[in-house]
Amino acid sequence: MQKMNLRLYSSCAINTRMKILSKTIQFVCDAITIHGILHLPPTPNPPLVIGSHGLEGTKESAKQALLADLLPGMGIAFFRFDHRGCGESDGIFQQDTSLDKRAADMVAAVKHVLSLGLTSRKIALFGSSLGGATCIEAWTRLEDQGLTPQGAVLCATPIKSETIKNIPLEGTEDRPALPISFFEENLLFDLTRAANRMDNLLLFHGSKDEVVPWENSQTLYDLARHPKELIIHENGDHRMSNKSQQEDFTERTAIWLKGCLLLD
Repeated sequence: MQKMNLRLYSSCAINTRMKILSKTIQFVCDAITIHGILHLPPTPNPPLVIGSHGLEGTKESAKQALLADLLPGMGIAFFRFDHRGCGESDGIFQQDTSLDKRAADMVAAVKHVLSLGLTSRKIALFGSSLGGATCIEAWTRLEDQGLTPQGAVLCATPIKSETIKNIPLEGTEDRPALPISFFEENLLFDLTRAANRMDNLLLFHGSKDEVVPWENSQTLYDLARHPKELIIHENGDHRMSNKSQQEDFTERTAIWLKGCLLLD
């Protein structure tokens, strides 16, 4: 793949920063108010990328913040939001978290942002970890409603929940401890059939992912339609904490989304 001059996009983002609009957005899904931020470039009717964070992440997660800085400088709008029960959104994590509900959140997010008339109807999806699984499920629902995404970028995505190695049962400052029944009732899934409907798919996975084995992305790659690309980061972990791998993610994602959304 041809290398992109990342400095060009960084410069573009800096030069247009004063014109880029960050707009606080609220919408309702299943009677729950969800909060997000829409980052708009200074161009009319830009294409749109919608992001879905991981199980216990928020719209402030590292990759979401990175894309919020990167994409508007490329002429692409980016919408990041907190799923129900997370961050600033209403709801209770242990009661309102499931793959089905998160996919509903994402479909509602797409439809609400499009209804504002601030972007074109050209959309792509971004997700990390459970957010990637959310994108797969949301893709099929959007397609069934005539809103087929132009592509997706997914990181460390489980395609089958049974493959997940480390389940976060212990409590945190944001939630109590979770029983295994929570995961059995809300987060059991097999997305192999849904993966057959996806194309223009860019996948990232660390070879030493301690939560979601990299073979999930290999399976997803094998099932998806062309064009598609799989990037395995050698010795990479679940969070993509290695700086050089983060830079590789940024560069490749910019190229991929440009091809999906900006090139005819």
